[in-house]
Amino acid sequence: MISPIFATLGCRLNAYETEAMKELTAAAGFENAVIVNTCAVTAEAVRKAKQEIRKLSRLYPDAKLIVTGCAAQTEPETFASMVEVSHVIGNTEKMQARTWQNLRAPDLIGVTEKVQVDDIMSVRETAGHLIDGFGRHRAYVQVQNGCDHRCTFCIIPYGRGNSRSVPAGVVVDQIKRLVDKGFHEVVLTGVDLTSWGADLPAAPRLGDLVMRILRLVPDLARLRISSIDSIEADPALMGAIASEPRLMPHLHLSLQAGDNMVLKRMKRRHLREDAITFCQEVRSLRPDMVFGADIIVGFPTETEAMFENTVQLVKDCGLTFLHIFPYSARKGTPAARMPAVPGGQIKDRAARLRAVGEQALDAYLASQQGKTHRILTEKPRMGRTETFAEVHFGQDQPEGKIFDHVIKGFKDGALFA
Repeated sequence: MISPIFATLGCRLNAYETEAMKELTAAAGFENAVIVNTCAVTAEAVRKAKQEIRKLSRLYPDAKLIVTGCAAQTEPETFASMVEVSHVIGNTEKMQARTWQNLRAPDLIGVTEKVQVDDIMSVRETAGHLIDGFGRHRAYVQVQNGCDHRCTFCIIPYGRGNSRSVPAGVVVDQIKRLVDKGFHEVVLTGVDLTSWGADLPAAPRLGDLVMRILRLVPDLARLRISSIDSIEADPALMGAIASEPRLMPHLHLSLQAGDNMVLKRMKRRHLREDAITFCQEVRSLRPDMVFGADIIVGFPTETEAMFENTVQLVKDCGLTFLHIFPYSARKGTPAARMPAVPGGQIKDRAARLRAVGEQALDAYLASQQGKTHRILTEKPRMGRTETFAEVHFGQDQPEGKIFDHVIKGFKDGALFA
């Protein structure tokens, strides 16, 4: 018999939920199982999930293979039809102790169905699952799940449900617990983080949560925000950016494109001018702020001129860390019915934008030479600055500690100290 083996695909929230599932399965006495936590963001992600399932089935032929995550939620029949799969568990079910207790005791009546996936849109609450964090350096705290928006390219609301928030008191208590365990950095994470609070009494905003955490957990050295929708940034969040040095100067923006027609067809809620104005305002409040962004290349109907507007946005916003996604049609989304860009053009544009991103990153890293940064060590010879730049050390450092280091140079997308 083996302890459960987990394979996690996709986003940081999935990684967080895998950590929670490890605790749930351990409490249930689960064993001899392989659990695949899938992603559904693109058709390629679903293909990779199937590939991973087949590989793990060959490696562990005697183990029960359980599939969960967003792809399992959005197309359970796809995975239920795979001979390698024992059970398909929905996104809500995977976070419930009774699911794993029931699967541990399959002789109980009514718990042996292969597919256990309920209507995610009926879920109204998100629990604040207490986990010890990842490794010894940085902890991720889920404060929100789901999304109320319906971007034309995105399947995720159907995998995660509508937006729902973890109450601020629960979040603060969890962060206090993590700080007491020795974590110096906490990252707030969610599917649509800037929608946090809309479903709670008095409808607080993300900035209110950030300020409350920093006020009530004075021993927390670093607080990070994962990914935000800049058009939803509230005044309290802008105030925290301006006044709170413990809020890290790195924001990852959900921009997706830099052309207004493409943004309209994506059903995004901002214009390219909004993104530029936001970055300018934030930098006026916090000059050391560094921006990352998600960008989709080759969205249906995208012309060369539209693509060039996206390239220009990287420069106009001063973006440093780019996450570039070649467009991949998702069945059931409105964008999948729009006129497609040829695959060769998508591949070419993605390569060109990556080159622009590499130049932007190199320019930023070059500007840091000779400067002193406070670096949180993740591994004996690797850590990250407050702006989330990767740093390599010449000699071993204690993990999970924060040190001042002088930057000596850079290479291959990382600094050297």
